[in-house]
Amino acid sequence: MFTPNGIHHVAIICSDYERSKKFYTQVLGMTVAAEHYRQERQSWKLDLSLNGKYVIELFSFPDPPPRVSRPEARGLRHLAFEVGDLSLALRHLQQHQVEAEPVRIDEYTGKRFTFFADPDNLPIEFYEK
Repeated sequence: MFTPNGIHHVAIICSDYERSKKFYTQVLGMTVAAEHYRQERQSWKLDLSLNGKYVIELFSFPDPPPRVSRPEARGLRHLAFEVGDLSLALRHLQQHQVEAEPVRIDEYTGKRFTFFADPDNLPIEFYEK
């Protein structure tokens, strides 16, 4: 029986490349693994790592159409990051003027989590380990 080895990466198309690059590197602390400008597409491709592991491809394209992401639209629902201390993570978001929803408790695990949005309003979750 075939089973994938794991998730290789998540691809995100942004509306403002520099703004999103700043958000993912400075707010979420990801590291730039590679950055390429593709002239034929008028598109940037930014490979981002988290703790040494490649996780996100950030793309820019001229005038990408908006995608419905809330409420509960069909498709990828959100991107979740595990954090060790949710209170510390929330203070970090506040320092970067990123608003988060009120903290919730997972009814099955008892763990705390919250949602916030990237610069294109894509839903991101911090889930406390």
